[in-house]
Amino acid sequence: MNRRAFLTGFGAVLAAPLGVAAQQRGEVPRVGYISPGSSSDPFRQRRFEAFSQGLRELGYVEGRNVIVESRWAEGEYARYPVLAADLVRLKVAAIVTVGGAATKAAREVTSTIPIVMSVVIDPVGSGLVTNLAHPGGNLTGTSVMANDLITKQLELIKEVAPKGSRIAVLANPDNPSFRTGMSFVKATARSLGVELQLVEARNPQEIDRAFATMTREHAGAVIIWSDAIYGNQIKQIVGLAAQRRLPAIYATPENAEAGGLIVYSPNTRDLERRAATFVDKILKGAKAGDLPVEQPTKFDLVINLKTAKALGLTIPPSLLLRADQVIDP
Repeated sequence: MNRRAFLTGFGAVLAAPLGVAAQQRGEVPRVGYISPGSSSDPFRQRRFEAFSQGLRELGYVEGRNVIVESRWAEGEYARYPVLAADLVRLKVAAIVTVGGAATKAAREVTSTIPIVMSVVIDPVGSGLVTNLAHPGGNLTGTSVMANDLITKQLELIKEVAPKGSRIAVLANPDNPSFRTGMSFVKATARSLGVELQLVEARNPQEIDRAFATMTREHAGAVIIWSDAIYGNQIKQIVGLAAQRRLPAIYATPENAEAGGLIVYSPNTRDLERRAATFVDKILKGAKAGDLPVEQPTKFDLVINLKTAKALGLTIPPSLLLRADQVIDP
């Protein structure tokens, strides 16, 4: 199969009853996929390919028994409602949404088409579902609990930069997971004797100003909150952290590949692959709201020793032994 044709075709969505009806009529069901990134971004394409691989493993062949319509937000939250509405207009059978903001936008434009969320932080605290075991409505998928992720990141960055008594948190206040997650990290900070500095940024210009603020207020390290916009600004954020000589911990594996110091995150490609399992069940007649939301089973700890050397940091041997991947100079 031509890979380019396969990736280009992947992305349309149908309401659940319509998807079942289409199958009964012999029509090929469509599945939508909304990504926060750009179709030209190799990191985002890698994740999308993981979802595509999941479908192939379940016996789906593009054009034969499924058509996927991909939609790319290009790092702009404002595009989500338009992309979701377009998929609803196409009467797709399910919509796969990457991230909380995309999921929220899709839920606001349809209450009938099944939505499969992927890599969403704390969907209960964000108000997307009321219960992980019985999500109800038209929403299910995979999630990451904010307290598990952000508190572990704080512990790790404190281990890497033990002299940092003030740690900044770079976050997008428009992210649905932001407010609930902050309550968890504040509790962990108190237990570690760390002062938190919350710095908000919604776009590239605000990211520049945020790092200037961190430096001015003497932050010793920074946690980069998981956010679609930040994922699209990997090079900018990694570059600013290096320029300001700030040890930083990230929530997506690609950041370490781009030069980020340390990453602790769920295995995002595994979560994308698992989203295909939900789509398969929905196409076979299951109701999204009856499918329990699943938690990640794989987490990645990645350390970039080249970046550590540039920052003059010595990574504790015990931490290196725990790492899933170490990027050597």
